[in-house]
Amino acid sequence: RERDKKVWVGSEIESIRDFGEVAFRRPVEKGYLVNWEAEKAVWDSMFLTQKSRLHCDPHDTNLVLTEAPNTTAALQTNCDQVVFEEYEFASYSRHIGPSLNAYHDIQNLFGEPPRGSHLPAVPAECLLVIDSGFSHSTVTPLYKARPIQQAVRRLDVGGKLLTNYLKELLSIRHYNLMNEEQLVNEAKEKVCLVSNSFRQDLERTWKGTSRKGREAQANDTDIVVDYVLPDYNAGIHGYMRLHDPSLAAKVKKMGAMANPGGVVEDFMTLGNERFVVPELLFNPGDVGMKEAGLSETVVQSLGGLPPGLWPAMLANILVVGGNCLIDGFMERLEAEIRQLAPTECLVRIAKATDPIKATWLGGAYLAADPAALKARQVTRQEYLEHGSGWLSRIFAGTTIR
Repeated sequence: RERDKKVWVGSEIESIRDFGEVAFRRPVEKGYLVNWEAEKAVWDSMFLTQKSRLHCDPHDTNLVLTEAPNTTAALQTNCDQVVFEEYEFASYSRHIGPSLNAYHDIQNLFGEPPRGSHLPAVPAECLLVIDSGFSHSTVTPLYKARPIQQAVRRLDVGGKLLTNYLKELLSIRHYNLMNEEQLVNEAKEKVCLVSNSFRQDLERTWKGTSRKGREAQANDTDIVVDYVLPDYNAGIHGYMRLHDPSLAAKVKKMGAMANPGGVVEDFMTLGNERFVVPELLFNPGDVGMKEAGLSETVVQSLGGLPPGLWPAMLANILVVGGNCLIDGFMERLEAEIRQLAPTECLVRIAKATDPIKATWLGGAYLAADPAALKARQVTRQEYLEHGSGWLSRIFAGTTIR
């Protein structure tokens, strides 16, 4: 919702030009779909609006839906009821999000020849999916696209927590941005990086109280940058540029300056904020969270598997989710997993071609194979006959039709 109280639903957000003080209301909390009032507003906009690119008749449509690992039975039952009783879809299949990534051409990501487009959607036999997204991060071992439940691990650190932490840091050190979620999120995506030498970088950017310390930080152009704040009235998005100590001092005195084009701009000089924020993915204890970092979570997940599966899982690690696009994330993750993994195991880690849409694309590969999709789907008639409990057993693979 905008500051003028106008409400935008779903993909309509692409039409917003001024993100100042925009309030977001999401149907998903901590990765779980809990607000069906908001979700139905999104579905109505996507499926039932004539102008929508996804407009369809639910009675003739097969739905592929994802959920977070270890979703409670009550939330799954609510989902089944909405899909079959309110929208009356012809059939649908419910998958945990990471499992759909098994339908990608995994070996091609590791340099092998691509599979032919004529081949059916056969999932990878063994795959360890690290999904670090908006609400949380999960580590999910898959065997033929089925999760090995006892080894699924979750880390309650995701893009939302990183954005909120950056909001706090910027509000203390620069401007009050606590109500500017979209602005701070864009800044996070453009300036943040994962440090491979956290302590050293922290010392390099610590300016202290002495003049010498402040000068040392100003001259450290490898890390310190300026982030120019967006001007929504002029249609200018925020952007990062190299830090200019002399310019920064001048602007600090003047409060603002006009660039050569005559547009007034304001900016923040960012130092250790750039790498302290994403460091939470690897050391949640920095903000008092009693959880292991992402690399240790991978090892914990392996501990829930038979040792005989470790080599296959470590040799086929797929990373998806928007957080893996942060500069330095993949290098740090791979280095730490190699340190923690058994020396006799080969470690191969690949990032999905499009990490943000990877799960959706995996579902698209599955849906493109009618035979594979039919084996995972349940029809509305079967739901009315057997109920939601039977559906859950079918989707979990514990009951065979």
